[in-house]
Amino acid sequence: MALLRPTGIGALVARGVLTWIRRDPRAAALERTNFRGNTVTLAGGPALAAGATVGAALGAGSARVAAAAVTAGAVSGAVGFYDDLVGNRPEQKAAKGFAGHLGALREGHVTSGLVKIAGVGAAALAASALLGGRKRDVLLGAGVIAGTANLINLLDLRPGRALKAGIIAGTPLSTGANGGLATGALAAGAALLPDDLGEEIMLGDAGANAFGALLGLALTARTGTAGRAIALIALAGLTAASEKVSFTKVIHDTPWLRRLDELGRS
Repeated sequence: MALLRPTGIGALVARGVLTWIRRDPRAAALERTNFRGNTVTLAGGPALAAGATVGAALGAGSARVAAAAVTAGAVSGAVGFYDDLVGNRPEQKAAKGFAGHLGALREGHVTSGLVKIAGVGAAALAASALLGGRKRDVLLGAGVIAGTANLINLLDLRPGRALKAGIIAGTPLSTGANGGLATGALAAGAALLPDDLGEEIMLGDAGANAFGALLGLALTARTGTAGRAIALIALAGLTAASEKVSFTKVIHDTPWLRRLDELGRS
């Protein structure tokens, strides 16, 4: 019964924030064009970040773990939302990838993407430190949290893809020790999945980074040195692969992945 409470609250917060933002007179500034040319709103991002963070914090087994959830989810969502808003400006679009952001920094320009990278990294380190443990484990945990945030963001290229991947990967984390962390985040994601699949909302960096960071935190909270190291190697491998291979192409060329990816879309 304890896990039902954060599940419901996280989902309600996500739906409530989405409704509140969409009714705001300034909501038009969040409209973007998706891959099919349809107009969608980035309101799904802060809605997911808020709902997932609240749900995960309420599902945490202690005040310290709850603080880690708030740190990972809120900060990742905030810097992601900043990048969603500022990164759309013409002068920001020239910097692509980590190398592009560093190149802009060498020229004296701090890009919104670099702010996001630094913010997610700092949040991941602080959240991992709040979980406790040896310095090595804290660093590995920070890598897992930041790496999961980045991976979910990389998958957010088609409606529902990032949420489906997160729900599938996060479901095993919703049982056992610290299972409430994942449960609260997953419930918020599930509450917004129909809108994402229906191309009414877009997660953007705010939603994808916060959702991924919280799932990474849930994984970190239940693993030791070996588990975190294995997870980090896998995340690093997938991130490196994304630089060479299109995930969208791989999904399209793999029948069962394509069917799963398209499931539920209008």
